[in-house]
Amino acid sequence: MFLRKFGYITTGEGKMTKTIIVSMCLAASSLSLNARAQDERQYAEGPVTEVAYIHVEYGHFEEYIDWLNSTWKPTMEATKKAGLIIDYKVFRLTPKSPDQPNIYLWITYKNMAALDKSVEEEAVAKKVIGSTEVQNKARVARTEYRKVLGTEYIRELILK
Repeated sequence: MFLRKFGYITTGEGKMTKTIIVSMCLAASSLSLNARAQDERQYAEGPVTEVAYIHVEYGHFEEYIDWLNSTWKPTMEATKKAGLIIDYKVFRLTPKSPDQPNIYLWITYKNMAALDKSVEEEAVAKKVIGSTEVQNKARVARTEYRKVLGTEYIRELILK
């Protein structure tokens, strides 16, 4: 109004100014829509894998593989059949030093909530392996030639 009063804007220029202002407002609002779209996660949370880092002493590798085949694998298969896990895997590594793992044991769960099924997992293990006492004796025996260096959980991110 000030500009029109003093003769700076004529009627045609006023329409043009309004058009420019409206265009700028529309451009600004479209930028804010893009900003909101970028606020959304660009990934979905996927399955969770428990990774156990195992070091098997020199000369006992085949003995440990025998245990994996005779006890661990049947337990994992039964746990998978019960729907408590998605999958499991065994990896062999070439460690850089004697204190690093040479085996990774992977157990993949559908999500974090699936980790709360330890009672059900114990029931499956009792059916396959035997009582908790039997399992504990076997664990103690395995400590003579293998050491669990640690365990961590990793989560897959599914990119959109």
